[in-house]
Amino acid sequence: MSLTREQLAQEIIDAGRFLYGRGWSPATSSNYSARLSSTEALLTVSGKHKGQLGVDDVLATDLAGNSLEPGKKPSAETLLHTQLYSWRPQIGAVLHTHSVNATVLSRLTPGTVIEFEDYELQKAFSGISTHESRVRVPIFDNDQDIARLAAKVQPWLEAHPDCVGYLIRGHGLYTWGARMSDALRQIEAFEFLFECELKTRAILNR
Repeated sequence: MSLTREQLAQEIIDAGRFLYGRGWSPATSSNYSARLSSTEALLTVSGKHKGQLGVDDVLATDLAGNSLEPGKKPSAETLLHTQLYSWRPQIGAVLHTHSVNATVLSRLTPGTVIEFEDYELQKAFSGISTHESRVRVPIFDNDQDIARLAAKVQPWLEAHPDCVGYLIRGHGLYTWGARMSDALRQIEAFEFLFECELKTRAILNR
């Protein structure tokens, strides 16, 4: 049974309060979305504090990122959300956060991919059933031209259909799921792995 617009909006509001409370979406950073239909998405509007979202702080867009509600301005990064809905019809929610761990780790990693292996919590990601696996997370350089950034992300998605998330260097994390609860679970898993990686590197570099 599909959720109503009101229910999806409430899921976005609740996600914002949770992610802000964990320190992963400070101030007006971050953006969240849910699939409304095969051709529409519901996204947070631009410039709103994510711990204080209300029902008027979301808007519908088409999958080209165009606002369907006059007077409401979508996030500058809307296209990175709608790109994912177009890529996989199973995706029902997308979360973009700006945590300290994601920001620092993406800046400290010199290459274009970070890999996680042998962590039990990798099983929190959709499609992974064992710690004996490798989670490859691409890192894309930040770009204020979102269409250009999306054009860099698309080939990776097409070549890696099992991708569960990606980082934008010095910026933050994108992850997604069939439901909002799945996307939130993956955020938590990523944050655990990011913190473990940073602590491991700090110990090894003493």
